Amino acid sequence: MSQGGLEADRRAMVHALALGRRGMGQTWPNPAVGCVLVREGRIVGRGWTQPGGRPHAETQALAMAGDAARGATAYVTLEPCAHHGQTPPCVDALIDAGIARVVAPLADSDPRVSGQGFDRLRAAGIAVETGVMADVAMRDHAGFFLRIEQGRPFVTLKLALSLDGRIATATGESRWITGPAARRAVHALRARHDAVMVGGGTARADNPALTVRGLGVARQPVRVVATRFLDVPLMGQLAQTARDIPVWLLHGPGVRAETARAWEGLGATLLPVAKAGGRIDPSDMLQALGAQGLTRVFCEGGGQLAASLLAADLVDELHVFTAGVALGAEGVPGLGALGVEKLSLAPRLTLVDSSVEGGDLHHVWRRRTGD
Repeated sequence: MSQGGLEADRRAMVHALALGRRGMGQTWPNPAVGCVLVREGRIVGRGWTQPGGRPHAETQALAMAGDAARGATAYVTLEPCAHHGQTPPCVDALIDAGIARVVAPLADSDPRVSGQGFDRLRAAGIAVETGVMADVAMRDHAGFFLRIEQGRPFVTLKLALSLDGRIATATGESRWITGPAARRAVHALRARHDAVMVGGGTARADNPALTVRGLGVARQPVRVVATRFLDVPLMGQLAQTARDIPVWLLHGPGVRAETARAWEGLGATLLPVAKAGGRIDPSDMLQALGAQGLTRVFCEGGGQLAASLLAADLVDELHVFTAGVALGAEGVPGLGALGVEKLSLAPRLTLVDSSVEGGDLHHVWRRRTGD
């Protein structure tokens, strides 16, 4: 391929990836895919996976293009599906539309698809090219791949801290450490995840709604609370809105039957998980969420839940919002006990972005995959 052709492919794939991100948080358990159709240098169709996981991106783009799809190149951010689910395979739609070439960065690791979509396209005489923007696509689809390959969702942890790493005063006051711009950024992050999760202590202390507000999302994230004993107030916002927006409670064994019945009566879903060290096991917790179809979970603390995920090396991305306020040693620390005795054993992450949100700093860190 010529350099000009490669650059054109990259530009089109950047567009397709941007479209795919519009579906983040809306499409689980399906991946958030984007698709752009280009014919003779002109975009004739585009689409992305719709809320609930269907229609798929390819069929959206083909519907827009109509007859102009014949002879076009389809830029798709993941291998087109080749299996019959609730909708026919996307490869059949691409073949029937007369697509001449398909460019996709990655194969789908779902065993129902993996390589079969590409094979069927090639068998139909369609040119297939892979690898374009593969590193970016891998990040975008990380949650989908993690659920398929490891049974757990991608985990984003958010911490809103004072300059000295506190999340509340000694009396528990925490609203608001960061300013309005940072809080808007947090709502945007919530919107790009399938679920928002907090620990039981945070649910009791803050009575949060855990919804996305001000962005007009089609599908609110699931609200998840990790609470060993189900001791979250039944008159709180989460309980009283559980029939309108899903509430899932991850709890340990041996909870009181009447408490469990009360929560189920309010419309909540109860997910029992194992204990480890007297607390809910973080790995089993994520396995339970993955089994329910979640691919991306946004954890907002508190400190002990955040520490347990970090200690178990289960935080894939960390967003830290730091405000210009100092609360002192008597304030509540942003992280619970980690049990770190040597610096060499402390969790370490890699800084990938830094920005300013109003008067607050926003740092993005990712888990290290090797040194």
